[in-house]
This record gives sequence, structure tokens and C-alpha cells, in this order.
Amino acid sequence: MTEPNAVRADESGGQRSTGAVTALLTCAMAFSMLQLFLLGALAPRLVDELGVSPAVLGLTTTVGFGAAAVLSPVGGLVVDRVGPRRCLAALLMTSGVALALIGAAGSVGLLLGAVALGGLPQALANPATNKAILAVVPAARRGAVTGMKQSGVQLGTFAAGLPLAALAGLAGWRWAVWTAAGAALATAGWAASALPADPPTRHGAAVRIPNGMVAWLAVFSLLLGCGIASVNTYLALYGVRRLGLGSTAAAGLLAVLGVAGIVGRVGWSRMAGWPGRARWLPGVLAMGAVGTALLLAYSAYAHPLVWVAAVGVGVFAVAANAVSMVLVIERAAPGRAGQDSALVSAGFFAGFALGPPLFGMLAEAGRYGAGWLLVAGEFTGAAVVSLLWAVRERRSTASQ
Repeated sequence: MTEPNAVRADESGGQRSTGAVTALLTCAMAFSMLQLFLLGALAPRLVDELGVSPAVLGLTTTVGFGAAAVLSPVGGLVVDRVGPRRCLAALLMTSGVALALIGAAGSVGLLLGAVALGGLPQALANPATNKAILAVVPAARRGAVTGMKQSGVQLGTFAAGLPLAALAGLAGWRWAVWTAAGAALATAGWAASALPADPPTRHGAAVRIPNGMVAWLAVFSLLLGCGIASVNTYLALYGVRRLGLGSTAAAGLLAVLGVAGIVGRVGWSRMAGWPGRARWLPGVLAMGAVGTALLLAYSAYAHPLVWVAAVGVGVFAVAANAVSMVLVIERAAPGRAGQDSALVSAGFFAGFALGPPLFGMLAEAGRYGAGWLLVAGEFTGAAVVSLLWAVRERRSTASQ
């Protein structure tokens, strides 16, 4: 499928390397959500220095992803109208500013304000990167490139859980966040030079209500997001408070999850390119995620299992979101790749906003086991929704 008005690499001043574009899009995805991964990885230090309670920690996620969910439909429309290069540059600059403000925050109020600003890059990330893929990547490689760029989110998890957490231990958490801010601003310049020029700004239809596949994937993404966000936000804190890990080792759980997520997203997205399989994969992966959530609950009694569970969340739950984006790119309505991506992302972000506060109430009472069972229930709901859609899709295809 080719987007109307898409600008191909060879129409914009010479052939551009697909590898370089893939690397750029991967970095853009990483920076779009890095602030929230940092808040999770640095949670023990934030709790001590800023007096942030576990419940308020969940509220930071609610504010960030709530803003992203509200902005996503409009963000997708903007991407369709003005083009991916402008939007990616804006995404990265806004990420840098939001991270800088988080590093400067001296109170919970300022922290929440900075996190809310970070909702804008999240709203632009999937629409802009998906639109860029349609513009510059050959059709045969789009599944693989989509999986790689979606793995950028897990690259952000890894960066927050290992190098930036280690820097926080050496120089303080504020310097770690400011380092990330500088890197985001530098990447904005790369985006302006690496991508082809956007087509002329065009006007289109207003934001539409999701229907068909987009509606099903939005509900699936909402339930999946509830579970993933709870893991991202509370896994490190669980490691410290329930399993007795040190702050750096607990942050390492997120690094492990991030690496597993990269492998899972790339591998499963490639498989999603095979005919007839893409529609079933989200549900199958969500079912696998249920098992990993149950492992998290049992890890309170067998501590090493928490590392196995972290790998499982990356391989199954995180990868399921990437596969849903492959479906969107393959089946987006002509001229609406940005908006269709945004509508599915809005469901995912709404889940990220809703999940952590529910888990946070249980964490506040020290009931982490019940929290992981709640996550298992959310993943179960995602699996049911996805499999119901796949069955309906198969019947519809068979009747044609």
C-alpha cells in the first residue's frame, strides 16, 4: 500500500539508506516514552528525594499517557496533513524539553507538569514513524522495519534500566535525566537531515471515530497497555521492596525486559508479514503474557523467577503491541495511516493511563501479588478481544 502524496527516498535528492532511517525511527520511538521508563527505573530514588509515594508514582504515568491518549487522534491528523519529517523533529525537541524539566523538578507538581508535556511526543510517535515507513521503505521490508522501530520503545527501557540508572548512581538522578534530554535534542537535528522533505501541507477530513479493525485493535491495545504500564512502573519498586534487590539491580529488571522486548518485537513482526498469520499473533502473544504475569506473582516465593518473568513480558506482551502496528500499516485506509495509527495508539495510551493507578492502590498496601494477578487479568482480556476479532476476520474473508 502506498500513501497518497508519500515522498520516496529517490525523489528527495538522492537515495537514502533504509538502515539509517530505521535507526532514526528506532531512536524516535525510544525518546518518545523515555521519560516514563526513567521514572520507573529511578522510582526508588524519586520516592526518597521528592517524597513521591507509590500511588503518586502511578499518577505520573496516568498524567503522561492520559495526555497522550487525548492528543493522539489530533496528532495522527496533523501527521497526515503536514508530514512525518516535521512531526518527528517536533517530537524529539519536545521530548528533550520535557526530560530537561523533569530533571529540574523540585516538587511533585512540577514533575507532573513535565510529564504531561511528554504526552505530545508519545501522541506523535506511532503516526509519524508509520507514515515515514510508508514514505521511504519498500513494501517487502515494512514488517521488519516496523518491528525494529517499535523495539525502540524497549531500547528506551534498556537505556533507562542500565546506562542511565548507572549514571544516576554515579552523578545523581537529575544528571541522568539531563543527559537523556541532550541526546533527544541532538537527535532532532538528525531527523531534519535524514528524512526526505515532506509533501505540501494538505487538508483532510476531521478526526474520525474508530471502526472495524482499528476499533478492535484500540480495545486490545487498551487492555494490553494496562498490564504493560503496571509492569514498567512498578517492577523496579517491587524488586526493591518485596524481593530485597538494590536500586541498580532492580532497575536492571527493566533493562532485561527492554532487551527481550527488542528481540520479541523484531522477531514477531517479521512473522506477522507472513500471509494469514498476522491476525492471530496479537491474541497468541497476549496469552503468553498471561503466563508471565502469573510468574511475577509467584516470584515473591521464588525470587529468581522475576528475571524470567521480565524476559517473558518483553517477548510476549511488548511484542504484541508491535504486531498490532504491523496490522495497521498493512491495512490502513489510503491517506489515513497517521490517523489509524493514532487511534490504535490512543487505546494503548489510555491503558497506560488507567493501569498503574489501579496497581498503585495495591502496591500502597504492599499487595504486589494481587497486583500481578490484576495484570494477568488485563492480559487475558486483551487475548480474548484479539482472538474474537481474528475469528470474525477469518469468517468475513471466507464468505467473500
